[in-house]
Amino acid sequence: MNDAGPSPACLLDGLAALLDNHPHIRHLIVGYSGGLDSHVLLHLLATNRACWPGRTLAAVYVDHGLQTASASWGEHCAHICHGLDISFRALRIDARPLPGESPEAAARRARYAALAAELEPDAALLTAHHRDDQAETLLLQLLRGAGPHGLAAMPTTSRLGPGWLLRPLLEVDRSELLDYALEHGLRWIEDVSNADTDFDRNYLRHRILPLLRERWPAVGRNLARSAQWCAETADWLDADADADLARVAAQRPDTLHIPALRELSEPRQRNALRRWLRRLGLPVPDAQQLRHILHDALTAARDRQPCIRWPGGEVRRYRDTLYALPPLVTHDARQTFIWRHETNAYPPLDLPGLGTLRLLATFGEGLRAETLAGAALTIRFRQGGERFRPVGRHHSQELKKLLQEAGIPPWKRDRLPLIYLPSTPTLPHEGGENQGLLAVVGLGIAAEVAAGSGEPGFLPVLQSPSATGFGIL
Repeated sequence: MNDAGPSPACLLDGLAALLDNHPHIRHLIVGYSGGLDSHVLLHLLATNRACWPGRTLAAVYVDHGLQTASASWGEHCAHICHGLDISFRALRIDARPLPGESPEAAARRARYAALAAELEPDAALLTAHHRDDQAETLLLQLLRGAGPHGLAAMPTTSRLGPGWLLRPLLEVDRSELLDYALEHGLRWIEDVSNADTDFDRNYLRHRILPLLRERWPAVGRNLARSAQWCAETADWLDADADADLARVAAQRPDTLHIPALRELSEPRQRNALRRWLRRLGLPVPDAQQLRHILHDALTAARDRQPCIRWPGGEVRRYRDTLYALPPLVTHDARQTFIWRHETNAYPPLDLPGLGTLRLLATFGEGLRAETLAGAALTIRFRQGGERFRPVGRHHSQELKKLLQEAGIPPWKRDRLPLIYLPSTPTLPHEGGENQGLLAVVGLGIAAEVAAGSGEPGFLPVLQSPSATGFGIL
């Protein structure tokens, strides 16, 4: 313990400076586990809330369901928050790892996904990561062979979902937090798993860092400084990558133009690909997987369709375009959905694994409103042999050929919703093929039922579960 005792003024100064730099943040949400670190942060904010008027304060506890005592820990957190007059919420999450994912990484991924869902644009999650955590993170990344982005460890400020993630204690040693907790008589949870040196972080914390401090007492401060230098380098690399991505951009954010990408040097290709995947919110592949992307996807013949997968993501090539996407889930193209009209509207229709189908009211485009007239619609998927005449075509053609002409990648073709109106008499296609096929989402509207200029219509859109926008026809 420090002989001088705790210094709450120093802790407050750093916290106040961080909040002053973000005046747009009006709602503060503490990630509260019940442990020492987060309890100190919560107590510091609660007992000094007059220092930041106009801001609300709340706490959230994430129950991973991995410990038998996790429910009682949540009750402890609720009790502490009640005593501090702080709004509290407990979240239960599914922390099961994906194939090839470590339990720690799975818990972290699930935790931050749940917390991000709690945030609005003017809200911030505050976590109690401190200087010792920063040192451990840098060492872990170094031992894993990470580059500048990994060695940058944890930033003080970053985006999280629509809101923000703030780490106000990164310049504070854990010993200072312990002093504060003892001085104020705080009661916290001791998770016995934190002493289990089978976990890499705990091994560093209990076995390696104490030895380093014996020889180099300022090791925590020095490692944090190195992390800051790496963060600056990572920012510089990102700026270069953004310039390169602007040159190789294709029509959609999740695509790149391969001929332009191949003009870059290999180090710039790797840098651009990492930045591209991070911007899409996908995990960054390791060096070997990245090498496969460069040598299997970029150099493949134009008619080949290689796919490189890693936990949480995959890259595919189609023609001269590189696509990045989450792993495709199993899809049964034989399934059928009924879309019923309710209360003067068609409610959003969930298509498992594909997204949410909606009809947006429009004028002069989409499906002619009078064609629907509140009838039940049927959603199917391509089986083969369908014919379709979209707007702009004089004759119907095989749907397969239309999809090829539109450049829709093969893996998406059987996942595009086909919208039917079964009660409609046969649409006037030649030969009456495909009775009632109104639209192929992602391709077009049947010419016979398309809204004319100034006519009210409905535009089908499919919102992907992993996308930020709509896939509009």
